[in-house]
Amino acid sequence: MRVLVTGATGFVGSRLIPTLRARGHDVVALVRDADGYAAPEGVSVVEGDLLEPESLPPAFELDGEMVDAAYYLVHSMDGGPGYEERDRNCATNFAAAASDAGVDRIVYLGGLGEDREELSEHLRSRREVERILGEGDPALTTLRAAIIIGAGSASFEVIAGLARRLPVMVTPKWVDTLCQPIAIADVVAYLAGVLDVPETAGETFEIGGPEVLTYAEILRRTRRQLGGGLRIVRVPVLSPELSARWLRLVTDVNPYLARSLVEGLRNTVIVEDDRVREFVPVERTPFELAVARALAESGDDEGSRLSALPGVSP
Repeated sequence: MRVLVTGATGFVGSRLIPTLRARGHDVVALVRDADGYAAPEGVSVVEGDLLEPESLPPAFELDGEMVDAAYYLVHSMDGGPGYEERDRNCATNFAAAASDAGVDRIVYLGGLGEDREELSEHLRSRREVERILGEGDPALTTLRAAIIIGAGSASFEVIAGLARRLPVMVTPKWVDTLCQPIAIADVVAYLAGVLDVPETAGETFEIGGPEVLTYAEILRRTRRQLGGGLRIVRVPVLSPELSARWLRLVTDVNPYLARSLVEGLRNTVIVEDDRVREFVPVERTPFELAVARALAESGDDEGSRLSALPGVSP
């Protein structure tokens, strides 16, 4: 197929494009700075900005033909004032351009979690983006994921930062919230896989790794990969604001990202519907292996040591 990928330079998009090429698809990458993007061989590059709708139409064309499908992999994960409006405008412009171009399908990577009033701001924004994309003419396939384990994942970098630095943590009760993390390799496999299965068009799927863990277990197991133990001391009350300040104190995370991550920790994020595995069978990566690969790829000293182990390569 002829496929457009937005977010081509991002954590997910940069890994998805080589996979799509390996599967024989022709790929167009939409980037804001073409000169600063080293495109993989055979990938066409179009410079544009989702906030500038007039720049989008050329991205939906490849060698004189309209693209068949488009991936929407854009999120304002680092937050900041007005991020919800930016995400809303980007999705609106993209959906309109895709509809005008006659694109058959859009594939969107959203956030896992129950639909309810207590959703975090970021998850609410992702649901809104999902709704906007679904209102366009192309059939929308949505994949919802929790924490993605991989080098460059904002959520995992915070977890790894905490695990590296703190043998003892004083934390609120959110450390007992359940989560189903997933390896970046598995996310890419699902994203690429649904494109080859027409029955997935117009459907929403939940994706996750093989294990359901509490955040405390995620922190402990990551710390163990780094060669240390971890003691967690729970306190009954610790406000989101104080938790975010604590994150900023002990990691390099920016204040907006810290707040959004802490808010998200209130919500259980586990797969309740695994229908996607009927359409796209993926051999899911064990959590420890996903962490080892992420640490090795990030150049962490301990991760580099782990990469010498069988099966633990970036």
